[in-house]
Amino acid sequence: MRQRLAEARKNQSGFTLIELLIVIVILGVLAGIVVFAVAAFTNDGKVTACKADKKSVEVAAEAFRAKTGAYPAAQADLLGSAGPPATPAYLKSWPSSPDYTITLTAGTGVVTGSICP
Repeated sequence: MRQRLAEARKNQSGFTLIELLIVIVILGVLAGIVVFAVAAFTNDGKVTACKADKKSVEVAAEAFRAKTGAYPAAQADLLGSAGPPATPAYLKSWPSSPDYTITLTAGTGVVTGSICP
């Protein structure tokens, strides 16, 4: 019985401490690469959302100019009003985000975004 146990222990194979440490270091490096790659995608998403909101405001400003002959004097002109005289809404709501701001220059129709060109 003892001889069989000793023989079984001799045939056991496993990982050494060095091998385990190397694997842990490799996994750590790969995890770091993934974190930076995901951060880059997140930033690209914010810029794309900013561009889309900016384009929506530009289209609304052009629609306002086509209807009235002049660019809106304020952001509120694009949102419309229900009171007399009722004015049509060119936007449901002004685009807002904690990541960027969209601004309209009064009377010129120039739309700018804080993080998008």
